[in-house]
Amino acid sequence: MRTVAVTSNNTAAAGKAAAHAALAPLAALLLAASVAACQGCHTAGAGSRTTNDVSHPTVRLYLASDLAGALEPCGCTKDQLGGLTHAAAWMTAERANAPVSALVTSGPLFFLDPSLKPDRKDQDTAKAETIAESLKQLGLVGFAGGANDWAGGEPVLSQLTQASGPMLAENLGAGGGAPWVGTVLREMNGVKVGFVGVSALPLASDMKALPPADAARQGLAALKKQGADVVILLAAVGRGEAKRIADTVPGLTAIVVGSDSSTGEGNTTAPPAERIGDAIIAQTANHLQTMAVLDLYVRDGSFAFADGSGLEESRKKDDLTRRIDELHVKIAGWEKDKKIAQADLDARKADLAKLEAERVALDVRPTPKEGSFFRYTVKEIREALGTDHTIAAELAGYYKKVNEHNKVAFADRVPVPAAKGQPSYVGNEECTTCHDSARAVWDKTRHAHAYATLADQDKQFNLDCVSCHVTGYEEPGGSTVTHVELLKDVQCEVCHGPGSLHSKSPKTVKPVVSKPGPDRCLACHHPPHVEGFDAKAKMEEILGPGHGKPDN
Repeated sequence: MRTVAVTSNNTAAAGKAAAHAALAPLAALLLAASVAACQGCHTAGAGSRTTNDVSHPTVRLYLASDLAGALEPCGCTKDQLGGLTHAAAWMTAERANAPVSALVTSGPLFFLDPSLKPDRKDQDTAKAETIAESLKQLGLVGFAGGANDWAGGEPVLSQLTQASGPMLAENLGAGGGAPWVGTVLREMNGVKVGFVGVSALPLASDMKALPPADAARQGLAALKKQGADVVILLAAVGRGEAKRIADTVPGLTAIVVGSDSSTGEGNTTAPPAERIGDAIIAQTANHLQTMAVLDLYVRDGSFAFADGSGLEESRKKDDLTRRIDELHVKIAGWEKDKKIAQADLDARKADLAKLEAERVALDVRPTPKEGSFFRYTVKEIREALGTDHTIAAELAGYYKKVNEHNKVAFADRVPVPAAKGQPSYVGNEECTTCHDSARAVWDKTRHAHAYATLADQDKQFNLDCVSCHVTGYEEPGGSTVTHVELLKDVQCEVCHGPGSLHSKSPKTVKPVVSKPGPDRCLACHHPPHVEGFDAKAKMEEILGPGHGKPDN
């Protein structure tokens, strides 16, 4: 077990903050911890731990679970959940409300899956490096990694942790150049905050590990010996095991729950926070759809925290969140529907504002008259929070780097020819010779410009993006990453299937799919690319006279 101990004061923190502010605005928000050196954190005077001032929390912790390689959501619909740039903008805006803060995460962080596909290894590693650099600027104190974080092997994990901040793995031991530590100790606003982590092993590993509860107990004892006032456990073990730890390891202030591993793009929802003994069980939705805030108000030097949030009202908050999410999705659709009257749209926006105000009100309870207390809230990360330009620049650099790499790396990947007697893809120009009315309708849709939206952002060769912006991707007789000559954009054959045989004999050979159903849309329009997608309603936006509707 290794501990990184960090202590800071007003003068040091102010100097470091000024230096970082000159280089990057976000670095002034939170300053990262690393094994090699202290980069500081937002702190106030050492005597603050005894103050009764509750205008600001004594310490704020930003918490996230299972980021799992997510940079940002697709831009298919407006105001989707997720996005590092939006999270950063919100955290920056919150600086005035919480001057002393830190960020920690639990669960898979750098990679979407526990193993890397050979053709995606370079891109996924570059994305992980971008996440690491971005989290460093956001001031990551540490993380408990999942099995996914080992996907590139231990050398890659070591490079990532040197960039982002330490992986905490008290259960794995340390020493010998291992890319993790056991615990981290921070002095924040005069309060010594300790962090201990329980990280997952790589898949098919023969490594030996302490049972999670034993490791948590060991790390807690070590931190208390060093004078920790508050101890936070980062537990990439799943919620059930985290609750068992809370039952058997008294003395923890909070447990940030993450998964031991995750697979695929599916989104999760944030379960309600709860309290077991004195430990707050905190977990957010994956892919940075939400972040949690744990505000600790320390009064009279007490570190026994009363509930200032009303966690027992979490079910009501969950219901409000569900209704808010549904309205967000509907409003995004109604804003593009010319049949919806502006008065009706304004009324729905007013409904949304009212529901959001009700949810905020549930998080605001009367301040306890005496003693220390905590407040816990969950924040949806949406486009409306704004964009942090420092992190946006990191992402833009990643997209350009990957685009240039993939253009060369996949230059020789050509489409597999269609089997003898099977149709191949011919492109819209061929279809237009007979279906000019349908083409006129298609030209007015966003599908007609799908490829340009990628090219404008240096994403046209990005493996996460290209498949849904071209036609016949990786299909026999179709397109590949770089070979899209006649098949740019979402063309007729995405829905109707390859058309070469129909084009040659239109009177005797029908299209592969004559009348596509809404299910054809779901190949691309699914989480995490789109939330709450109504395929049946959306189909109406791409139909018209000569294309699915009568001419009169």
